[in-house]
Amino acid sequence: MRTLSEPDAHAMDCHAYCQEKAAASGSSFYYSFRFLPPERRRAITAFYAFCREVDDVADECRDPALARTKLAWWRDEVARLYAGQPEHPVTRALLEAIGPYHLPEDAFGQIIDGMEMDLGLARYPDFKALRLYCHRVAGVVGEVAALIFGGSDTEALDRATLKYANKLGLAFQLTNIIRDVGEDARRNRIYLPQDELARFGVTEADLVSARMSDRFVQLMEFQYQRTIQTYAEALALLPAADRKAQRPGLIMAAIYRALLEEIRADGFRVLDRRIALTPLRKLWIAWRTWLRA
Repeated sequence: MRTLSEPDAHAMDCHAYCQEKAAASGSSFYYSFRFLPPERRRAITAFYAFCREVDDVADECRDPALARTKLAWWRDEVARLYAGQPEHPVTRALLEAIGPYHLPEDAFGQIIDGMEMDLGLARYPDFKALRLYCHRVAGVVGEVAALIFGGSDTEALDRATLKYANKLGLAFQLTNIIRDVGEDARRNRIYLPQDELARFGVTEADLVSARMSDRFVQLMEFQYQRTIQTYAEALALLPAADRKAQRPGLIMAAIYRALLEEIRADGFRVLDRRIALTPLRKLWIAWRTWLRA
């Protein structure tokens, strides 16, 4: 019987396992990794695979008690990783990255904390509460990614660059929330702040039933404006000296902002469909951004 620490990948090269995990997700993040040097590409792919593993626990495990048990296993696995004795292919791949890129152990714990929030918290009273969730599942992810991408100082990343990365992660998560409103509501997860739903006169039943209205469009325009502002604030924080090294994040920002504009141009029809960019368009945006950054 296979255990949590023994997905068939025990016999598989750990980096091949991570590559497969990243590619299978179909995420836009994958496109930003393609231009990195091999050692940084391996590191960010391993880290992204870790995020996918713990996110899949929260998203796919229907039994909350079992999901908590699995996330507890991952907490223990992170401790084993930092003790130099990882068991899982993902953490075995991460082992060679945590030292050279100064990846903090606490960051992995915070990401797991965010996944645990999804198990017991399906509503957010206001944006302040939502922001804590976004910080854990996206802001911290942005900081770790920025450490892997590097900067002009080989010893330490500029504090402003870490602030940029955290805020950019927040912008990505706000974009995801806009994109997935209908899908999330049908899974009994509503990330739009409750006080904002009330302010615009949109009910949870409207979301679940995919009931479009002028009120819903106004609510989503409000979400859009906040998200666009968050992107602008993030990009303003990035020091010019670190811009070249941080090009993968800039690629992601370009892809996600294009997606956000596509959603808006489509009238925020996100209740009954999932709007996405084609792989070819993502690759074109990635290449254009890499050349310009």
